[in-house]
Amino acid sequence: MVQKAKILLVDDRPENLLALEAILSALDQTLVRASSGEEALKALLTDDFAVILLDVQMPGMDGFETAAHIKRRERTRDIPIIFLTAINHGPHHTFRGYAAGAVDYISKPFDPWVLRAKVSVFVELYMKNCQLREQAALLRLQLEGGGKTAAGGGAKESAGLLAELSARLAAVEEQAEALSKQLDDESADAAAVATAAHLERKLTGLRRALDALEPGTGGGVSSLPSQN
Repeated sequence: MVQKAKILLVDDRPENLLALEAILSALDQTLVRASSGEEALKALLTDDFAVILLDVQMPGMDGFETAAHIKRRERTRDIPIIFLTAINHGPHHTFRGYAAGAVDYISKPFDPWVLRAKVSVFVELYMKNCQLREQAALLRLQLEGGGKTAAGGGAKESAGLLAELSARLAAVEEQAEALSKQLDDESADAAAVATAAHLERKLTGLRRALDALEPGTGGGVSSLPSQN
């Protein structure tokens, strides 16, 4: 079973949260509500999120301040933030949103289809990154257990595990390539394109590490690239 991604919805007005849930329910992911910046930061302490939809105008800690806290935390600084606002004070206001770390800035009322499409891109990127981390973990286990397997005369077992890892990685590579082609147009968000490129670089490093495990290459645990 594929684990669903979590999407954090932050707005102090219940009717706005309800509207966002109605728009994003078609994505079939886990939608998490937060009615304030403080509540959002608390949710981010324990859960991982694919994307955050953050209202700008909130009493107390507003969207800009909330985003600043999110970007200062190592655990959450790379989570994409889409700002939602009911006001438009011109380019300066928009620039402030991007300066706070937002990947997009959408004024209300917004097109439900456009919002859903933007969110789906970041959900898909998040899922691909999760798959990549799983393949890296399997590869590391294979690297660390390779010596024991060889010592026990399990050459066929080792080759089978390598073949399975290679097939799983190939599936992720194919999906990542398709996603990159989908983003390869002028309307794609720059942040989404950059994230996809980073994912492809990590996939390339993981493929090289896996190839290094082939008999006679002398690969080891040090061959495994960092997954940060």
